[in-house]
Amino acid sequence: MSYLVLARKWRPKSFSEVVGQQHVLRALINGLDQNRLHHAFLFSGTRGVGKTTLARIFAKSLNCEQGVSSNPCGECQSCIEVDQGRFVDLIEVDAASRTKVDDTRELLDNVQYAPSRGRYKVYLIDEVHMLSTSSFNALLKTLEEPPPHVKFLFATTDPQKLPVTILSRCLQFNLRRLELTQISEHLRFILEQEELSFEVEALTQLARAADGSMRDALSLLDQAIAFGGGSVSSETVFHMLGSISQDQVLNLLQALHLADAKSLLNQSSELAALGRDFTVVFDNLLSTLQHIATLQLVPDMELPETGSEQLQALANQFDAETIQLLYQIALHGKRDLNWAADPKSGFDMTLLRMLSFQPSSPPAVEDTPLKKSPSLRKPAVPPPPVQNDVPVEIPNPQPPEASHLAPAAMEPVPPITPSEQQEQAAPAAVSAVDNAPLVTDNTLISVDLSPANWTQIIAELKLSALTRQLAENSALIRCEQDAVHLALSPELGHLATDKSKQRLTSALTERLGQDLKLVFADADAHVDAGPTLAVERAEQAAERQQQAIDAIHNDPTVEIIKNTFNARIIEQSIKPID
Repeated sequence: MSYLVLARKWRPKSFSEVVGQQHVLRALINGLDQNRLHHAFLFSGTRGVGKTTLARIFAKSLNCEQGVSSNPCGECQSCIEVDQGRFVDLIEVDAASRTKVDDTRELLDNVQYAPSRGRYKVYLIDEVHMLSTSSFNALLKTLEEPPPHVKFLFATTDPQKLPVTILSRCLQFNLRRLELTQISEHLRFILEQEELSFEVEALTQLARAADGSMRDALSLLDQAIAFGGGSVSSETVFHMLGSISQDQVLNLLQALHLADAKSLLNQSSELAALGRDFTVVFDNLLSTLQHIATLQLVPDMELPETGSEQLQALANQFDAETIQLLYQIALHGKRDLNWAADPKSGFDMTLLRMLSFQPSSPPAVEDTPLKKSPSLRKPAVPPPPVQNDVPVEIPNPQPPEASHLAPAAMEPVPPITPSEQQEQAAPAAVSAVDNAPLVTDNTLISVDLSPANWTQIIAELKLSALTRQLAENSALIRCEQDAVHLALSPELGHLATDKSKQRLTSALTERLGQDLKLVFADADAHVDAGPTLAVERAEQAAERQQQAIDAIHNDPTVEIIKNTFNARIIEQSIKPID
């Protein structure tokens, strides 16, 4: 007897054998059991998800000699002939090869005749969207008022191409892509029934390569059995598909964590030597990064059977922000792979980009000499007298963003006389006394930190995304000993993670040159808290927006245009020029 491929041998013959598609099965089973049967059914979905299979089982349920039910006997002559594809009252048509209107008219000429053997005459038209417009028009009348002994079953991978007049006369069932676990578990069941050895990771790789299609998965399984000489191992599947193992992906991520560029390039060369498809490598890398990102937010998530411990370790080693960044870089690298000189160089460049753009942790104070930032304090001693014969450069006192709004001519500033210098020295000295360092329990509190300059200091810090959001939305309350008390709105409490607070503490310690700790409190309970950088920027943006709106309304040219063309200003379209 000739060999029968797995996709045909293990094709479901009853609704109970169908994998997935429970939402469709429930409707069909209830309709059959309750004898509430429509005359036209449309099954849509991607290839290999069971459209034609469901249609054949439905046709068998309609014509079983034991009666119409959702459980055909499978033993009567009608059931056997449907399974073998030779039931005379099941007319299967491939619309891709019979698109002309003459073919459709010839088909419909026999609709009026009663079935030869079965209870219903069933027309199964596959890829129905390939019919011509004239064919659809010829079908429309019969589809609207069919004889009671006729059922139409349509299958299509592109329902958007069907006319709405056809769609409105059918019960529509959209079959979903099968999940990874559904495919792998079904492959396991088949191999156990066939008494063939296999490895679980190999089945996972086959299910992933099938991309939601059970038929593709069974075809790949046939190929893997032939490739492996009767067994399905991970190594043979990786060679066959050109993919990589989970361990190889984890080794790449471990090298990224250790910033080991040499190891990364060596691993890439090994993949190229093994003939791996770098598009598939990107897919595996993206899938692993997605698992790690999910683990970081949902620690109790059910992990894959392979590499679970390594995934958990990497989830603890990498920051959540870094994983998100690596995912985006890998996504762009896969997209641009066709534009690279060759696939390996494109993959190498993506790895180097991942290595170069990883956010680095703030260096320790005792390990790296830090350059002190200029102090914000006013000098306690007046500057030396300015000589009249020495030219002095006067800086522009306007902020950078205001320079384009209010340009003004600068007048020369007269030289300062010695008597005026003495008059200015007194308040400067008083200011120095007022801002003198505070000593509480022998702990120095830096005078560089106050509600007046808090937002300016935060703006100068070099922080990553999450830490910067925390800093910009925190308001300074007070300083006590070595503690800096900050207020944060309750709705922004998710920003105050342990890592973000630690990074903000390190950045402020470096900026102020003094060890300190941060204490966060509820902003609603501290009405005396200072301003936040986020609020200041929002107010500045609102002010610039209002200035831009006023400038447009006061522009004489705009007024002329309004009067000439009876136009109006759409304020939502006005944007300030930075």
